Amino acid sequence: MTTAATALVCLIPAAYLLGSVPFGLLVAKTRGIDPRTAGSGNIGATNVGRLLGKKFFAIVFVLDLLKGLLPTVGAGLMLGHYRGSASSYNAGDYLLWLLVAFAAVCGHMFSVFLKFKGGKGVATSAGVVLGVFPYFTVAAVVALILFLILLKTTRYMSIASMGGAISFTFAYICIALVRHWPLFEQQLPLLIFAVLIAGMIVYKHRGNIARLRAGTENRLGPKKPAAA
Repeated sequence: MTTAATALVCLIPAAYLLGSVPFGLLVAKTRGIDPRTAGSGNIGATNVGRLLGKKFFAIVFVLDLLKGLLPTVGAGLMLGHYRGSASSYNAGDYLLWLLVAFAAVCGHMFSVFLKFKGGKGVATSAGVVLGVFPYFTVAAVVALILFLILLKTTRYMSIASMGGAISFTFAYICIALVRHWPLFEQQLPLLIFAVLIAGMIVYKHRGNIARLRAGTENRLGPKKPAAA
């Protein structure tokens, strides 16, 4: 095992611990609110924003995004993924890189500080995707566009988040095929990661899916006044 690979093995638990830091809970606590017992009960940016306002949504979103971005970029730098030819990378390199990224997302979703409960992983996954450059970049832009369209048309953050996650996976596969990337060879870990992250985000929204089916899911924005 190379020195860089050994360092990355040590970085995996560190990425998990960083991902486990419940910034939504910590930020809300500074205002005297526990998001676990208010609103939707989630510690993510959306619930904190509903409870405290757009400013706090932005703060928590950026902090959660950085939990995914920083360890992913650090791992990429250790392996030299931001320089040289992609053809020189092997599946093991990609796997180590993505294990660090995956650990950060798992930390957010299943925080060791919250008895293995946590947020839904959207912001942290977005940070990871930004860090896996250039392979996920265009797919992330496609997912962001669809996310914004769904959010604008439905005003359901849950639908926008799940739609964006699923579209990211399909966009990455299409781009990889068009660009003749070794999708089922060296880059197989990237494919597995894209599918797995989308699946985990949808799984973490299972409560939202139930509320959508029941017609009780909250929309973003001001509520319409009840009819007289």
